[in-house]
Amino acid sequence: MMNRVILVGRLTKDPELRYTPNGVPVATFTLAVNRAFTNQQGEREADFINCVVWRKPAENVANFLKKGSLAGVDGRVQTRNYEGQDGKRVYVTEILAESVQFLEPRSSSAGERNDGGSYGNQKSYNNDNPFGQNQNQNQRNNNNNNNYTRVDDDPFASDGKTIDISDDDLPF
Repeated sequence: MMNRVILVGRLTKDPELRYTPNGVPVATFTLAVNRAFTNQQGEREADFINCVVWRKPAENVANFLKKGSLAGVDGRVQTRNYEGQDGKRVYVTEILAESVQFLEPRSSSAGERNDGGSYGNQKSYNNDNPFGQNQNQNQRNNNNNNNYTRVDDDPFASDGKTIDISDDDLPF
């Protein structure tokens, strides 16, 4: 049997970190994941998926992800139920995250944008970087990669130059 989920999306709000009575950290967050197609009006819809992560990864999620952060979640679907305040049985389906990847630098998340909305004073990645590198190492790596194109840079963007492509360059 298989139960594996891989999602990439943006957090809809800051993660909530709580602790069990035994002191085990647990974080919950909702991920907005775009659908691969558009609706009849031509708009792209999204699914809002509840995620749960435990222990040290839960503390990392709470410390480093904020509303609007792009994150990747690897985990499994889990369904649980409990008795609600009205006495009725409540069923919950959520993703139990085994791994959460931070997919963009903190400075490019929604919490750092200058669009009038502020999500608090955020620290840089200096010594609290979950990736284990300090800022000086990141700067050295950036200097060594000057000849490479970043993933989000369009190599065919209009910069005023014509692009010369011969038939030998095409794969078909």
